[in-house]
Amino acid sequence: MEYHPQPAPGTARPWAFPAPERGALPNGLTVLRCHRPGQQVVAVEVFLEAPLDAEPEGLDGVATIMSRALSEGTDKHSAEEFAAELERCGATLDAHADHPGVRVSLEVPASRLAKALGLVAEALRAPAFADSEIERLVNNRLDEIPHEQANPARRAAKQLSKELFPATARMSRPRQGTEKTVERIDSAAVRAFYDAHVRPSTATAVVVGDLTGIDLDALLADTLGDWSGNTAASRPVPPITADDTGRVVIVDRPGAVQTQLLIGRIGADRHDSVWPAQVLGTYCLGGTLTSRLDRVLREEKGYTYGVRAFAQVLRSSARDSASGSTGAAMLAISGSVDTESTGPALDDLWKVLRTLAAEGLTDAERETAVQNLVGVAPLKFETAASVAATLADQVEQHLADDYQAQLYARLAETGTVEATAAVVNAFPEDRLVTVLVGDAAQIEEPVRALGIGEVSVVTG
Repeated sequence: MEYHPQPAPGTARPWAFPAPERGALPNGLTVLRCHRPGQQVVAVEVFLEAPLDAEPEGLDGVATIMSRALSEGTDKHSAEEFAAELERCGATLDAHADHPGVRVSLEVPASRLAKALGLVAEALRAPAFADSEIERLVNNRLDEIPHEQANPARRAAKQLSKELFPATARMSRPRQGTEKTVERIDSAAVRAFYDAHVRPSTATAVVVGDLTGIDLDALLADTLGDWSGNTAASRPVPPITADDTGRVVIVDRPGAVQTQLLIGRIGADRHDSVWPAQVLGTYCLGGTLTSRLDRVLREEKGYTYGVRAFAQVLRSSARDSASGSTGAAMLAISGSVDTESTGPALDDLWKVLRTLAAEGLTDAERETAVQNLVGVAPLKFETAASVAATLADQVEQHLADDYQAQLYARLAETGTVEATAAVVNAFPEDRLVTVLVGDAAQIEEPVRALGIGEVSVVTG
């Protein structure tokens, strides 16, 4: 039998995160474009500086309803017609609101980009906000809230935000509003929020894909270039304050067979020089199946299917000499364990943190983390959508266009000692707010015995 020779690996080619070209339209819209040969599905991200902090008092959730309503009819198309036009383009359009603002995301074959961009421009320029559509979206949102309350992970996240931030801060309340606030929203409120905050002068469009043969300048001029609005400056954002006094809050779920864990605090954002080391150290702590938390809680003890440590940017803005940064990231550890193991699992988790502080990371852990974070980057950014989303993240967090490329270089240069110091400072054992969603009757006493903070119980 004749065997074919085993294929030999090719020569590794150098890779760097794509660098965009930056420009602007006469109406003030900032444009970032990135030509990616071979990416025949073009991705477009439009960032609108309409932050949740700008929502009127008592109308939490109006940004979410507005974002959902952008594709529910315009001055030229009904909601059904607009959806049909998108379908004819083979396009998908999505929008969501978060603390920094509203993101509108489009994916479409390059051959249909002109038509699809015209629809996006139409949605941004002249949304209908019909009474019937807003009422339907409000009712849909009200239907979602009980399901979110029943979901242990979502309930834990809601409680952690409430614990960390002052009650007056928008970050202390659910991003998409509560039942009480959402039911107050009508088309007039949505229109008022749109008129006040959606305009090209504070918006940015990111276009990524194979732009061969596409006159993007002319295309943008004919679509998003026709969008007009006031030229008011961006709304200033308040600084973020948080209380990370070590404590435990149990959200009582009588009869629950599992306990959802969410342990967190507020830490440095991407403008801080410690961010690369913090990313590396946090990955070593709980970024993958082979990290320390999983090695102990999952592999050795069998408490859980997995526990993760992560840093999620809530809002990020450039520092200045007067106020410093008004941004922050949520540093958190998340997972679930069976009810009987709640106390032992938390005990072992704290032992992992103490051991980390006392002994530090190993060079092998650091090397594995660098390989996983930096080595897989070319795969992570294979699609135009992943590149566009990252560029839009940089825009909304006020970062330089080459930030992602520089981040990978800095990760590769970060040493074991730096990563250890960063993760120990990120997760100090005595400055963590622990939220447990589970059966208080069974877990309260074992948790109190650990001495990791004052314990309180809430219902719901």
